[in-house]
Amino acid sequence: MKKKVIVGLSGGVDSSVSAYLLKQQGYEVIGLFMKNWHDDSVTISDECPWLEDSNDALIVAEKLGIPFQTVDLSVEYKERIVDYMFNEYEKGRTPNPDVLCNREIKFDVFLKIALDLGADYVATGHYCRKGIVKNEDGTETFQLLTGVDVNKDQSYFLCQLSQEQLAKTLFPIGELTKPEVRKIASENNLVTADKKDSQGLCFIGKVRLPDFLQQKLKPKEGLIVEVPSNAKHYQNGISEFENKITELEYHSEKPNYSIADGKVVGNHQGAHFFTVGQRKGLAVGGTKEPLFVLETDVNDNIIYTGQGKSHPGLFRKTLFVKEDELHWVREDLILGLDNNMKVRARIRYRQPLQEAILYRVNGGLYVDFTEKQSAIAEGQFVAWYLDDELIGSGVIS
Repeated sequence: MKKKVIVGLSGGVDSSVSAYLLKQQGYEVIGLFMKNWHDDSVTISDECPWLEDSNDALIVAEKLGIPFQTVDLSVEYKERIVDYMFNEYEKGRTPNPDVLCNREIKFDVFLKIALDLGADYVATGHYCRKGIVKNEDGTETFQLLTGVDVNKDQSYFLCQLSQEQLAKTLFPIGELTKPEVRKIASENNLVTADKKDSQGLCFIGKVRLPDFLQQKLKPKEGLIVEVPSNAKHYQNGISEFENKITELEYHSEKPNYSIADGKVVGNHQGAHFFTVGQRKGLAVGGTKEPLFVLETDVNDNIIYTGQGKSHPGLFRKTLFVKEDELHWVREDLILGLDNNMKVRARIRYRQPLQEAILYRVNGGLYVDFTEKQSAIAEGQFVAWYLDDELIGSGVIS
């Protein structure tokens, strides 16, 4: 019996080539397009409308001679992704919809639909690989490995996957580079061969984020304060600590700003529309270097900013992940209490991996970087790796 694989056909080149390769490998392939959004008023219509995408997915399926259907997941998407995003922004955190979309939609709702349709696996066009470790007791442990194409590696977006989800997933293009994928699409006359990669929110297309957020979060005028780079918060603090935990605690604390720490340089329409490290949208002129957001205070509706991308207020060495927001892809490698582990980690997609040490403490885990990191944003994900394997992740708190 041929193994049955359901491919999430998005209407892009990566999933198209994934379906083609699986068919070449002898799988019974079915294409499924996920429709996750109905409200066209917040998309920039000519950028990435879902109608055009579903049409391209259908043309690819016909070309490959595979069955195709569309499934509407917009209710689940709104509940699990959109509402969560609004909630996080309201709290002054910066969520990552792509990571959530993979955890909640593609590898949960979509996976369940595929299994109900009798599939052995689901497949996506992600640039990452799956490894299998054979255990002595005959069981298997699945690895989430980086994609061969360093420029396109998407393992970070899958940092919340579980062993159960990995067991049922295939990543057909993980061993290829983007140019190789485009070449395969072109040689096989797939309509998506030269289609540019979609930007913006997972599945929604290119969204104007402030417009999107303003549907639910009302604009509210507040102050923009500029904090000088020689503010008291950045003067050399404690250099000796009684133990490692107090040191980690100290380095993970962010400065506690007040209006008195700087000067008012402008106004904004709502602190919850901004995120740490943001440069665009402040609309404050007359500074020698551009202003960057150092901190947002959603309670008092104040944005604290600093001049230049090397402003000391942008940098921190250590971050914390709470116990209930910790996730291990490799459950067999979970760090025990009071233990530590040398890893490489990243706090955003495409960031080169950084040397770090994990420290497991009561209530969660510290990620202590060798070099200070710029713009550590609460609500984003930190993911950690051993060599080319992503073994765990968590929400930055």
